[in-house]
Amino acid sequence: MTTIQGPGIFLAQFIGEQAPFNNLRSICLWAESLGFKAIQLPTNDPNFIDLKLAAESQVYADEIKGTVNDCGLELAELSTHLQGQLVAVHPAYDDLFDAFAPEAYRKNPKARTEWAVQQVKYAADASRRFGISTMPTFSGSLLWHTFHPWPQRPAGLVDEGFRELAKRWLPILDYFDGQGVDVCYEIHPGEDLFDGITYEMFLEKVNNHKRANLLYDPSHFVLQQLDYIQYIDFYHERIKSFHVKDAEFNATGRQGTFGGYQSWLNRAGRYRSPGDGQVDFKRIFSKLTEYDFKGWAIMEWECCLKHPEDGAREGAKFIADHIIRVTDKTFDDFAKVATDEKFNRSLLGLDN
Repeated sequence: MTTIQGPGIFLAQFIGEQAPFNNLRSICLWAESLGFKAIQLPTNDPNFIDLKLAAESQVYADEIKGTVNDCGLELAELSTHLQGQLVAVHPAYDDLFDAFAPEAYRKNPKARTEWAVQQVKYAADASRRFGISTMPTFSGSLLWHTFHPWPQRPAGLVDEGFRELAKRWLPILDYFDGQGVDVCYEIHPGEDLFDGITYEMFLEKVNNHKRANLLYDPSHFVLQQLDYIQYIDFYHERIKSFHVKDAEFNATGRQGTFGGYQSWLNRAGRYRSPGDGQVDFKRIFSKLTEYDFKGWAIMEWECCLKHPEDGAREGAKFIADHIIRVTDKTFDDFAKVATDEKFNRSLLGLDN
């Protein structure tokens, strides 16, 4: 078994225009002051990282890593959630998702997809230069608008959608394999990979590619009423990344999993700061430790009630308190009996 690394923090929800959240050094110093030991760095903000340059220049990659290390932190992972989303976009969402791409690629879905694919590949190169072996992302979606089967889905529609999704991702997965980096899909509503079954459908289409792995985030499963503990039993060999994000689900006689088009504050299912929701993190940390998870426990803050800075401060301690330092001995070693094969056979009555 391995002691889970952490606590780490995903910076996406904290980056802003005001200090200390407006540049890499100052936000790292802030995170370290709260007790975090690593960052997960989003790659869509050029003020924090030039992804193309990090992919092409070891000198620049060393500068970025040096900045993080000088602040007392590790660079745990690069994130390409927004770019991965753009690998596959249904036309109904074009205008909304255009905001995830530079202005030069908007209103041009083909060019936007090509840009997104290249961005994700840059993250493979950059991760290799940083000495990182995992990269979280989204799968994108061609089928999400059909997740509820009304109107009735035509026969073959879902299979065709997953074939196309696999066609787009297979060259990317092969590229990551060449760099020795795992793609870790965050299983998430709005993506075609939104639960275990959809992940399995995708995995079959990419020939069980060894780089098609998982980011485990139990909060999304609370909102879907999926058994997030058994999920670990099913997929632990593929779980290479871990978001510590809490959630709660409080159904009423007026709304349930679909949320009634309400704001996050007024939904039956909503995300919460770590420790404020319903996720059983004691069981999760125990289960992941039992299965020898070797990655980082990364806090992702999303809460409709609590201030993010309070969530971050509390989250660092919450994760640290849940990490299990694995034992190097058995608890009943004090009663150990010296033995050998002859003694064992005598106890079994085999030498009479």
